Amino acid sequence: MNTDELEHVLYQAEQRVQGIQTKLHRWAREDPHRRFDDLFNLVADPAFLLVGWARVRGNKGARSAGVDGWTAFYVESVRGVEDFLRELRSQVKDRSFRPLPVRERMIPKANGKQRRLGIATVRDRVVQASLKLVLEPIFEAEFLPCSYGFRPKRRAHDAVAEVRYLASRSYEWIVEGDIAACFDEISHTALLERVRRRVGDRRVLALVKAFLKAGILGQDGTLRDSNSGTPQGSILSPLLSNVALSVLDEYIAQAPGGPGASQVERAKRRRHGLPNIRLVRFADDWCLMVSGTKAHAEALREDIAEVLSSPGWDCVCHRRRP
Repeated sequence: MNTDELEHVLYQAEQRVQGIQTKLHRWAREDPHRRFDDLFNLVADPAFLLVGWARVRGNKGARSAGVDGWTAFYVESVRGVEDFLRELRSQVKDRSFRPLPVRERMIPKANGKQRRLGIATVRDRVVQASLKLVLEPIFEAEFLPCSYGFRPKRRAHDAVAEVRYLASRSYEWIVEGDIAACFDEISHTALLERVRRRVGDRRVLALVKAFLKAGILGQDGTLRDSNSGTPQGSILSPLLSNVALSVLDEYIAQAPGGPGASQVERAKRRRHGLPNIRLVRFADDWCLMVSGTKAHAEALREDIAEVLSSPGWDCVCHRRRP
């Protein structure tokens, strides 16, 4: 297949994927309690796998090889994309596909510490990309506006702008939270339970679990089990992390004085000496904006720590500088 033909096929595939994603998103929004029971065939659909391949190929990590030593360039120049995707689709459809362990890389951070990345094989990345194309529109329908990290058409600058906006409108106390090692500590059981609320297809749930349990090949050559967390650097990790951490978004949304309160209700609470709150979250970093007193902010900090019940909290409470 020449370049022009491939571009045409990819364009058609993208149109098909976008159309199905639009339907999934609409159905999920129209019925917040709907569980999707027939998604597996979409993951194995040629259009979804082709678009997944294009996403993987266009990513800067395409040059990185997993434990099998394959790169996207190797697939293109040696295996051939058509044969690669045809074989991969067959394995997914007959359920013989098994994710391989991720290759661990330790990346230096600006503060002198190291960040752990997990590099999956090209074949695993393509299936993850296809799986994300199916799951993302469903969960996007229920993610709340306070979440900005790793979401379509949202970025860190939007989160910063929201914090500044709220800080200029009496939300002058801020509880900052950073969940240390978030990607390493997420409970697989709790995460899969939250995915299961929307996904009833056991084959898809088994595939998600297989990626979570694929294992890690350390830089020292030691193979370790992955009993918790989602590998940072994985295509699925940002989506799954948002699914897990949306528990915080939902808690704040339902809390007294939260974003669901009317302007009249918020004014009444302030007259009675009660706080109003808003949350701004970017992945595992979040700010709870508090219109109230320092004591209110400190009490709310403890409440949130209990809600998430996550180790490694590093919360500080301070007042906005003028």
